[in-house]
Amino acid sequence: MWAAAALLALGLSGCAGRPSGNLVVVSASAPGASTVDMLVATTRADVSDPPGVMFSGERAPGLAFADIAVSIPPDSVRKIGEVQWPSTPPGDPARDFVTVRADRLDLKQAVAAFNGRLLKLKPADRHVLLFVHGYNTRFEEAVYRFAQIAHDAGAPVVPVLFTWPSRGKLFDYVYDRESATYSRDALEAILQALVKNPNVKEISVLAHSMGNFVTVEAIRQMAIRNHGMSPKIRDIMLASPDIDFDVFRRQIAEIEASDKSPPVTLFVSRDDQALAASSLLAGSEPRLGVIDPHAEPYKSILEQARVNVVDLSAIKSDDPTNHGKFAQSGVVSAIGRRLAAGQTLTDARVTLGERIGGVAQGAAGTLGQAATLAVSAPLAVVDPNTRETLEDEAVSLGASAKSTIASPLTAVTSGSGPPICEEMVISDQSTDGAAASGSTGRADCEASRVAARGQH
Repeated sequence: MWAAAALLALGLSGCAGRPSGNLVVVSASAPGASTVDMLVATTRADVSDPPGVMFSGERAPGLAFADIAVSIPPDSVRKIGEVQWPSTPPGDPARDFVTVRADRLDLKQAVAAFNGRLLKLKPADRHVLLFVHGYNTRFEEAVYRFAQIAHDAGAPVVPVLFTWPSRGKLFDYVYDRESATYSRDALEAILQALVKNPNVKEISVLAHSMGNFVTVEAIRQMAIRNHGMSPKIRDIMLASPDIDFDVFRRQIAEIEASDKSPPVTLFVSRDDQALAASSLLAGSEPRLGVIDPHAEPYKSILEQARVNVVDLSAIKSDDPTNHGKFAQSGVVSAIGRRLAAGQTLTDARVTLGERIGGVAQGAAGTLGQAATLAVSAPLAVVDPNTRETLEDEAVSLGASAKSTIASPLTAVTSGSGPPICEEMVISDQSTDGAAASGSTGRADCEASRVAARGQH
C-alpha cells in the first residue's frame, strides 16, 4: 500500500504547486476591494530571497515583527470563507488577494504602529483578535488566511498574527511540533504585552490545529506566572486542536482555575481525518479536536473545566480532510457576530460550515512518513496544494528507509532556546492624543521561568 501511494504521489509531477512569493507589494487598487491591516509577530527566520516571502520556516533566535496589509477582492467575485490566491504573483486586486504593504519592524516601531492603530478607534472598540495558525503553514499562507478570517468574520477587531516556524511541508510534522514548543515563550511575551498595554480593551485568541498547542501552553504559563488570568482576555477559541486530550486536561486546569477565567470554546469534528492520522501517529491517543463531546469521560471533564463545545461533525465541508471547518463562511461569520456582540460561543446557537485546506498530518520517522503518504496521496488528487510536498517526500522516502536500515539509532541533542525571557515594557499614554513609545529590556526572569516549568 505504501509503495502504491508513493508511486501515486510521483505521478502527480508537473501539477501546480503551493503559492509562493505573494508578499510582493502591489500599488494598484480595485473598486470594491477592502483592506485588512495586521501586526505580525513571529519566531521565524528573516529572509530576503526569494522576494515576496519575508520569513522562512526556520527558527529565529527571538521575536521579529512586520506590518502587513492585504487587499481582498469584492465579495461579489469571491467565495466567502476562501482565500483567492493569485495564479501568478503578485496578482490582480480585482479578483485576487494581494499585498499592499509589507514592512519589517523593530520592537519600537511595532509598538508605535500597533498603538497608533488602536488610538484611531474609540476606547470601547479597541478589541484585539490574536490568531495562531497550525501545522504545515508557510508565512504568506498564515498572513492571507488570517486576512480572510478577519475580513469574513466582520467583527470590529484589531488583527494580530502570531506565526511560528512551520516549514510548510507535510512531512516535517515533528519539526513543526518542536517549533511550536520553541515558540511558546515568545507567544506568552506577546500576550503579556497586550494585557499590559493600557490602550487594549479586550483580547480574543483564536488558534487552529497545532497552533493550539503553542497557544494553550503559552496561556498556561501566563496563568501560572501571573497567578491567574487577566480579565482583558475575553475569549479563547480552540479550533481543531492537535493536542492529546490528557495533556489538555492538565493544561486547562491551570487556565480555568478560577470562575473569573475567560471562556474557552472548543471546535471539534469527529470526521476530522487529519487529526485521525495524528492520533494514529500518537499511539492511538485521542486528539482533542476529534473527540465526541457528548460521550464520557469527555463530556464530564469538559463541563467541569467550563469549556464550551461547538460540535461541527454534522457540517459539510469542501475540505476532504474536514480539518478546517471553522474558517469557512458560516462558521467564521458566526464567530464574528458573537465577538461583536460579546456573546459566548456555544453549540446551541451556531450554524456552521467551512474549509481551511488542511492536509493529513504526519510522519515521525520513516514508517510514519510512508504511512502518511498512504493517507495523503489520495487527498492530493483533489487538493493540488499538497502535490508539491508529496512529490518531494515520495522521492526522499526510499533514501530515508535505506539510511534507517544502514545506520544505528542516534541521539539528537537540542539547541538552546530563544533569548526571549524578557519583559516587553510598553510605556505609553492611554489617551487618544498621546504619543506611544515602546522599549524592551532583559529582565532576570530565570526564577519565574523555573517556577512555571516546574509545574509542567
